[in-house]
Amino acid sequence: MMPPALFRSATDPAATGRGGPLDHLGRFILVRGDAMLRLISGCAGLLILLFLAGCSFYSYDPQDDHTVAAVDLKRYQGRWYEIASLPARFQRGCVCTTADYKLAPDHVVVINTCRDGSPRGKIRRARGKAYPVAGSRNSRLEVVFFWPFRGNYWVIGLGRHYEWVMVGHPKRKYLWIMSRKPFMAESLYNRLKKRARALGYPVDKLQKMDQSCFRGQARNR
Repeated sequence: MMPPALFRSATDPAATGRGGPLDHLGRFILVRGDAMLRLISGCAGLLILLFLAGCSFYSYDPQDDHTVAAVDLKRYQGRWYEIASLPARFQRGCVCTTADYKLAPDHVVVINTCRDGSPRGKIRRARGKAYPVAGSRNSRLEVVFFWPFRGNYWVIGLGRHYEWVMVGHPKRKYLWIMSRKPFMAESLYNRLKKRARALGYPVDKLQKMDQSCFRGQARNR
């Protein structure tokens, strides 16, 4: 025989629990559920706003493509030392900055490393992936450090022997001058500044990188 409660009518207060503990529980669940929905909606809206704020809305203009003709990624991989760059918030406090690139089957592994505040500071490291842009012959890449945000990486100058490189941005908001060695001859540095200025970059804002961590290594001649 089944318990009597299972046979009670839907209109029976004992079954519906109106005014009783079940009624209060139901009201609690409804209120908490509505609050949770509002919270989820708010979080979703915030994520969308953060995504839109983080994305760089750029429409590619072939007439403004100031990259080199092509880049051999096999020759490009390895370590690069930052010589100078335009100030960037994400590099604030960095000294002895290096960038290491390694080819993977469908992308380039990127590891940026620096010391925080001084040559003896704590090591800061960021890992990402760079994807060549179709049709660019590897002179334009998109770098991902935090999915789904991508950054433009344009190779705008490159030494014949891949001994130096200038990396820019389509909106000219970033610029890096890098070398295979931690130091660069002043004459070469000035030539690269002149070239970047001709491409529209605000080179007067360039800041040289402290590479004293590597003082024992041979200097460029």
